[in-house]
Amino acid sequence: MAASSSRVTLGPLVAAIDQGTSSTRFLVFNAKTAELLSHHQVEINQSFPKEGWVEEDPKEILQSVYECMERTCEKLTQLNIDISNIKAIGVTNQRETTLVWDKETGEPLYNAIVWLDLRTQSTVERLINKTPGRNKNHLKHKTGLPISTYFSAVKLRWLMDNVDEVAEAVLTHRAMFGTVDSWLIWARKGPPWPSKSGSLSGIPISGCLGDQSAALVGQMCFQEGQAKNTYGTGCFLLRNTGAKPVMSDHGLITTVAYKLGRDKPACYALEGSVAIAGAVVRWLKDNLGIIQTSTELEKLAASVGTSYGCYFVPAFSGLYAPYWEPSARGIICGLTQFTNKSHLAFAALEAVCFQTREILDAMNQDSGIPLTQLQVDGGMTSNRLLMQLQADILCIPVVKPSMPETTALGAAMAAGAAEGVSVWSLCPEDLSEVTSEKFEPQINPEGKCTVTLFQY
Repeated sequence: MAASSSRVTLGPLVAAIDQGTSSTRFLVFNAKTAELLSHHQVEINQSFPKEGWVEEDPKEILQSVYECMERTCEKLTQLNIDISNIKAIGVTNQRETTLVWDKETGEPLYNAIVWLDLRTQSTVERLINKTPGRNKNHLKHKTGLPISTYFSAVKLRWLMDNVDEVAEAVLTHRAMFGTVDSWLIWARKGPPWPSKSGSLSGIPISGCLGDQSAALVGQMCFQEGQAKNTYGTGCFLLRNTGAKPVMSDHGLITTVAYKLGRDKPACYALEGSVAIAGAVVRWLKDNLGIIQTSTELEKLAASVGTSYGCYFVPAFSGLYAPYWEPSARGIICGLTQFTNKSHLAFAALEAVCFQTREILDAMNQDSGIPLTQLQVDGGMTSNRLLMQLQADILCIPVVKPSMPETTALGAAMAAGAAEGVSVWSLCPEDLSEVTSEKFEPQINPEGKCTVTLFQY
């Protein structure tokens, strides 16, 4: 049906590019109400050239952004929404994924090395062996981070040492290095970003946050002590520690949460990072073939309601917080002749919850003030069984917003509130009330969850 010629007047709009590990999204929000008006999503292919290696094509990532923008603008036009009301664009992205490109040709010099990638394990071990006492936390007082395969510096070192094109470009001062956000923003200097109605190239990118920081903003965790957990490819629990960085004694990392304004102070967070959460669903689908779609996992697990003593540790990329052990590998144990794919599905969901419990316990020890509820977001939160299991295993309520795209919302909020744009107020009294669903724990806090966590 053809769109009417009359256009809907909504006031200022703000868009967000959400470039994640598994997919890219472009979303447009009403700056006054935070309502999601339209979006489009494109999945990203991953390649695994060798065991432990994970790569993505930088050109495919960029093209997915173009496609999402164009399709979203088409949908807005069909809704009679004027895209000229988009006043700013925010960018949020998978962090640590590392790219190098030629600044003269704009061509990537190698595939993007994804944050999950383990090829730098020998480099990490060599670096740790050089530190006094072989201490993986030797640089933590400067960086807030352990020496780990997770972070970008060791990936860049590998590219310089192993890819001739990168080494040559470094010598001739043509090499550009960055994470995905840098790649997307730099690429904008080239041909105009397309849309159905001409171009969005004149709209400023005025906000840029890593995906977990963006989710913290989107969940409106602006007060010290507030926390959120995002269930995506991995699982990331961040707790706002205010204007002062807090060093963890229990395996968490210290990170910048956000800085919302040139003259505003930076806010920091403690972060617990779990490598494999939603990725275990993809593994069950692509590698074992026990499900065809992610929604089947909940049905399978719910059909038995227990793992029947089966435990799954999905350490496909080693173990992140609180252990930081890259040599760890996955294990499935407790199998009997009675165990079937439904029990394995349940064990996979429990694994996500148990890993979250471990990092929450570490966070509570570091802060000294236990969380009384956990705000959650991300694609896996649509799995209601997972959310109930999480509440039961944490022994605190789990609160899920009705609008799940909090990562993109956080990027849009930052962009809309930026100096020179100022169409989105971040004053507490102006923030829209978020409707949510609460999952209450349904078991004895001193009972089953403590026993099963010990067994895990």
